[in-house]
Amino acid sequence: MPVESGSSAAARQAKQKRKSHSLSIRRTNSTEQDRSGLQRDMLEGQDTKLPLSLRNNLLDLFSQIEREFENLYIENLELRKEIETLNDRLTAEGQTFEGADLAKGALKTKASHSTSQLSQKLKTTYKASTSKIVSSFKATTSRAVCQLVREYVGHRDGIWDLSVTRTQPVVLGTASADHTAMLWSIETGKCLLKYLGHQGSVNSIKFHPTEQMALTASGDQTAHIWRYMVQLPTPQPVADMSVSISSRFTPCEDDVDFSDKDEADGEVEGPNDCPSVRVATTTLRSHQGVVIAADWLVGGKQVVTASWDRAANLYDVETSELVHSLTGHDQELTHCCTHPTQRLVVTSSRDTTFRLWDFRDPSIHSVNVFQGHTDTVTSAVFTVGDNVVSGSDDRTVKVWDLKNMRSPIATIRTDSAVNRISVSVSQRIIALPHDNRQVRLFDMSGVRLARLPRSNRQGHRRMVCCSTWCEDNTSCNLFSCGFDRQAIGWNINIPALLQEK
Repeated sequence: MPVESGSSAAARQAKQKRKSHSLSIRRTNSTEQDRSGLQRDMLEGQDTKLPLSLRNNLLDLFSQIEREFENLYIENLELRKEIETLNDRLTAEGQTFEGADLAKGALKTKASHSTSQLSQKLKTTYKASTSKIVSSFKATTSRAVCQLVREYVGHRDGIWDLSVTRTQPVVLGTASADHTAMLWSIETGKCLLKYLGHQGSVNSIKFHPTEQMALTASGDQTAHIWRYMVQLPTPQPVADMSVSISSRFTPCEDDVDFSDKDEADGEVEGPNDCPSVRVATTTLRSHQGVVIAADWLVGGKQVVTASWDRAANLYDVETSELVHSLTGHDQELTHCCTHPTQRLVVTSSRDTTFRLWDFRDPSIHSVNVFQGHTDTVTSAVFTVGDNVVSGSDDRTVKVWDLKNMRSPIATIRTDSAVNRISVSVSQRIIALPHDNRQVRLFDMSGVRLARLPRSNRQGHRRMVCCSTWCEDNTSCNLFSCGFDRQAIGWNINIPALLQEK
């Protein structure tokens, strides 16, 4: 047998001494150090090609990760105790947080589900309960009463856009992917007229400011102007479906108890007794791509269209001639909007920018580019004052001052992409339709006012594409539409105290 040399034996003894010394130090510190020391010894006893220093570093990192998780677990337990204590105290005072008892409510209601479904529901309930409890500490003065008044059902595909007439009779217009546009009685929900002139998806609908004319944009690369004549039917009484919600808590907050099998997925019979218009008064042809949006300029003598060919076109209504082609965006346009009282146009694009076009001086057509978002700008709209509100797929909405647009004066951050927004003229409220089927309301300073009801019985079941306000004295003052093939009319009541703020 080979004889171990004196130097190697001394080195081995020294190593054992260092090892035993380090173990004794670890044992005298704490349980945490004992555990890390044992793990280190186990690694040292294993055959590995990793250098000792690298293994020690790995052990230290794993120990730190374990401590972080342990701290989070302890903090979670303490928070649960605080929540239970707070709920007990509020219960004694006659109040309670709905959904605070996670185990009782969730387990009882979901006992018949499978194990995987139960697990998912518990996660959802826990998330909803924590958001409710946190939001409950907000001010209680921001209260809004939102009432679902009526549903407008008849389209065979998703509804992209909707608008309300500016003249009498006041009707609702919808633009759908089923190649049609429909006019509805706001009070009865009955279809009054159907436009069948497009050969592609109808992506936008806007009404003339003074005459009974509609402007629609389509995937067939055209925009149509067509006249309509409707007679309003006698309104029928409806059941009260009001739901009071506030910024504190909505009873159906984050309720995802929806089936993927949509009720509207079946064949929905459209209104067969509805009269139709098949021929446009004026057809605007200049784009080389989908026309995604269109709007009337103030006065109604010109219209602007936005297309996926990266250009916006300005047309003369009487002659159908192209007046200006507004180019400069690097990617497809998503929306266009005109100022209610001035010759200003704002266009938004997938290139993360929106542009302000000024036609107030006939000899000068200036343009300003604004880069405030990090993803597609889905819409940008004017308000009555000197503000522009922009929404984006980056889950933010920003309020800008036309006099100084270097930076937004307010930023609203949400949890889902924002689609075509609208601003109430009288109440100065922003309605935000989302991809996650929510519709939220904010004021111009970015304070959340309410979220529209959404449950298995009411609200949208698919992505909400657009919202629009009605300032006339009707039963509904807000409308929303989505890919569940329906438009919904809401009555929004904001307290006077909140409007003054």
